[in-house]
Amino acid sequence: MVYYNVSSYNSDMFLVGILSWWYGVGFISGVKNIKERFAISIDFFSLGLLFKTLFAPYKQISAGNVSGPIGDQMHAFFDRTVSRLVGSFVRTFMIIFGLVAMFAQAVFGVLFLFIWLVIPFLPAIGLIIMVIGWVPQWKI
Repeated sequence: MVYYNVSSYNSDMFLVGILSWWYGVGFISGVKNIKERFAISIDFFSLGLLFKTLFAPYKQISAGNVSGPIGDQMHAFFDRTVSRLVGSFVRTFMIIFGLVAMFAQAVFGVLFLFIWLVIPFLPAIGLIIMVIGWVPQWKI
């Protein structure tokens, strides 16, 4: 009659199951989550639309084409020009802010994935550090 140590068998399979999820489904889920957040940020900042309408008038309602005396036409021209300058300034600021935010999001996403890959090795690294007797030197 053969007896198996059931507790040892289950713990080995448990560890294999955790690691297979960690480096399989869990990692892929993290990548998908980062992609979704990045897509949400692109939609939130609407960078494509901001580039297309960079020199469009900013919230201008009444200064369209004006016919009449030259003074009224010049006034409308300068109103449209100022509105376009304000619009381009605001849109440029939003484009820069959006690009910086998405760059930071990309950096933190890559950092997250790197940490995700390294975390299972930390107990072994800690054990090795403990065995060799390394003690951090804190300088105050």
